[in-house]
Amino acid sequence: MKMIELASGTSVWRGMDYYESKKVTDWTEISPTIYEGHVQGSAFEPYTVRIDTVHPRRSVCNCAFAAGRHVICKHMIALYFTAVPQAVQDFEDMVKQWEKEQEEQQQKHLAELRAYVRSLSKKELQEQLYNALLEIKDLNQRRW
Repeated sequence: MKMIELASGTSVWRGMDYYESKKVTDWTEISPTIYEGHVQGSAFEPYTVRIDTVHPRRSVCNCAFAAGRHVICKHMIALYFTAVPQAVQDFEDMVKQWEKEQEEQQQKHLAELRAYVRSLSKKELQEQLYNALLEIKDLNQRRW
């Protein structure tokens, strides 16, 4: 599995922010799939990070989130994006594809909704509208 797939959405997006902000202060390629480096985070001292792109669960970081756990943190993602620039492009392509699919699903849903509304008689439409207004009122009352 890839680093991105194993990380939480929050870790990926924060890692992207760290990458774009150039918070990876230095890094070294240990092998074609293993990288070590330092990432400036919220602590005074940069975090020490080691990533294994083939076996991401073997990656380590001394931040509070990842220390002693087999999780992918934002510091690991920042190092990954820095050391493997193609990963940034792949991630951006994946996001664009997801956004395109979401837009297509939204358009399909709106077309189905429009067709449904047009299929209703005036009486059915009035009843649906009345029920929707009651639901909105009920939701608003629950909020308070």
